[in-house]
Amino acid sequence: MSAAPAAPQPASADARTGPGGHDLLLVPPRARTGWRVLPARVGALCAVELQKLRHDRAELYTRAVQPALWLLIFGETFTRIKAIPTGGIPYIDYLAPGIIAQSAMFIAIFYGIMIIWERDSGILTKLLVTPTPRSALITGKAFAAGVKALIQAVVVIVIAAVLGVALTWNPLRLLGVALAVVLGSAFFSCLSMTIAGIVLTRDRLMGIGQAITMPLFFGSNALYPVSIMPGWLQAVSRANPLSYQVDALRGLLLGTPCHLALDYAVLLLAAALGILAASSLLGRLAR
Repeated sequence: MSAAPAAPQPASADARTGPGGHDLLLVPPRARTGWRVLPARVGALCAVELQKLRHDRAELYTRAVQPALWLLIFGETFTRIKAIPTGGIPYIDYLAPGIIAQSAMFIAIFYGIMIIWERDSGILTKLLVTPTPRSALITGKAFAAGVKALIQAVVVIVIAAVLGVALTWNPLRLLGVALAVVLGSAFFSCLSMTIAGIVLTRDRLMGIGQAITMPLFFGSNALYPVSIMPGWLQAVSRANPLSYQVDALRGLLLGTPCHLALDYAVLLLAAALGILAASSLLGRLAR
């Protein structure tokens, strides 16, 4: 007995095409891939990071205490004793750009703690299984750190203005200040996330962060000119991205001689290398 002929399979709705174009309603649009979607994902991740400020605004206020103390105590005292050559400008004016860079670095250098917390809570694993490139994850976090540091820089600039520091208010120069702050903070946050990918725990990262923060700060031109440093410290300062950030901030805010092209080139290269290093270790952190 022969088998009954099989019923013809209905054609897939997605396979039908027609000149009217009605079938397009049944076909999902193609997802954007490659370089076109990368900026959108970086912006979205940056916005997510900044949303956290709405729940913890006190962090910005408490972080303003330390730079205020540096300017009020250290700056005012050394302005009076005139112990450091500053090229004819008051020491507190010379110090203000260095404190802006310092406060931005202090925000960024412990950013790896946040990504370890996200690993422990399972958030990082969920992010890594999305189509978002790892470089976009790191870049979004890095520039979120830069925007946080920029908010802190505004606070320090306001404090410096109240103390009588002669800062520029030229919009183009202030835009350059913002760029220098964001690039420098992006590098230091990526440095922190790179260390997090190596040490894997918050306690170890906290210890290393505290160990390198002060050498980075004192091994730069934030507090004193490079010319009065011993030779070995001058070599450290020239290899320290913080020195180039301070040089750019000082030249833009005070009008002192600087090397803006070199400063921005070093900061941009440092940020790019930091993103590359942190992205390569992100998978190890999530294991």
